[in-house]
Amino acid sequence: MQQMIETIRTLYTQWAGAEPAQLDVLPQAGSDRRYFRLQGADGRSVIGTFGANVRENETFIYFACHFAGLGLNVPDVLAVNEEGTAYLQTDFGDQSLLMALEEKGYTDEVYALFRESLAELARLQIGGDEGLDYNRCLTNKEFGKQAIMADLLYFKYYFLDALREPYDKQRLIDDFEALATYLTHTEYKYFMFRDFQSRNILLKPGGGVAFIDFQGGMKGAPQYDAASMLWQAKAALPDEWKERLLEDYMDAFAAQLDGPLDRAVFRSQYNGYVLIRLMQVLGAYGFRGLFERKAHFLTSIPLALQNLKSFINRYSMGIVLPEFRRVLDLCVADKVIERFTPIQANKNTPLVVKVCSFSYRQGYPNDETGNGGGFVFDCRGILNPGRFDEYKEFHGRDRSVMEFLEQRTKMQEFLNSVFDVVDIAVEDYIQRGFEDLAVSFGCTGGQHRSVYAADALARHLRNKYKVTVELCHTVQEAKNWINKVSK
Repeated sequence: MQQMIETIRTLYTQWAGAEPAQLDVLPQAGSDRRYFRLQGADGRSVIGTFGANVRENETFIYFACHFAGLGLNVPDVLAVNEEGTAYLQTDFGDQSLLMALEEKGYTDEVYALFRESLAELARLQIGGDEGLDYNRCLTNKEFGKQAIMADLLYFKYYFLDALREPYDKQRLIDDFEALATYLTHTEYKYFMFRDFQSRNILLKPGGGVAFIDFQGGMKGAPQYDAASMLWQAKAALPDEWKERLLEDYMDAFAAQLDGPLDRAVFRSQYNGYVLIRLMQVLGAYGFRGLFERKAHFLTSIPLALQNLKSFINRYSMGIVLPEFRRVLDLCVADKVIERFTPIQANKNTPLVVKVCSFSYRQGYPNDETGNGGGFVFDCRGILNPGRFDEYKEFHGRDRSVMEFLEQRTKMQEFLNSVFDVVDIAVEDYIQRGFEDLAVSFGCTGGQHRSVYAADALARHLRNKYKVTVELCHTVQEAKNWINKVSK
């Protein structure tokens, strides 16, 4: 991390002619890229990006420069280092369309932002296609039959097969081939964003929207992007919004064309691409959740399945695919959705989970319930930030310590295993009406690793089970979170 920061700082200094007055590390998203906000003495800020995948950086930079040159709403690339691992871009702020939806709900104001985003998408797709060198794409040049099959097989291997339910594999592959062939012959092909969803749409401080994370784009069906946005499980747009926004999008798309838009054909193929997108998302959730054991993705699977169920119960794909339809019905069966839906506490649930951090030097936390203390996890196998002078006065809630544990240790692997074990007890205790469960994390001083781990488990249990959690940090609270280091 320190090397990344120095690389970004050096690039900014070369570009601005002075060192940044402030450099903040931004939260990591789903990719391996890291983002930084750098502010000059004049208050102007830019975003610094570090990515080890130079080819991915080159694709983003090429697309961004091409689109910005056409006056489309994307960041300007301000500077790139010689190695191609770091670049600076326009800072549009932190407010995404998804955040606006979560804060304000399904209001007219938010609807207008979705409509504006789709209108700008149509401009990007058709206008951005002109003169674009698709040989610069990161993966496929076109979202054709091969790419569609890849998404469908992604779903098959990482989600469907993990269900261990019987189906006819050859007939399913035959149906995949038929669907991919059907969708390949789309009437319209322009620039396809590929991951057009509300968290990749930023609301500019002065008004308007801007797009980020389009480096996975390629030539393809424009309907795929509209499907990605309108059927994003996290956004959970009402059906009435989906219908109206699709009409708004077709209006905006038609306005960019030289000729008329065949709406019936466009809508029929749109339904096929909704299905492809839902399959791709389930494959991604299956890979990240079922195979990599990342809790966030596991808890997203029920949302994706409910999304899929809503779609197949209301819309037709425009092509008969018997085995594929049977597999879809299998995926959205109640027993499958229930398998991935965690038992959750309600107002009548008596269970309280007490999560504590402590120091082995000072001893285990006291058990006041008489139930024996519950789980105790030893964090001392994780590399200790306290060994390094720059972290001695900080604790497990300080950003620098959190980044150390996330980037330089196996803390996340450790926590994934903890979650698996504790989840079994929490689910059982909720069902059986138990009142108490204690989970404690110990490390040498009770300052860094145990604090981080206790916070992470408390957050996990609240999000997944809606259960009451009492969080305590025995060492840090006693010190009022102030650490004195002898010089």
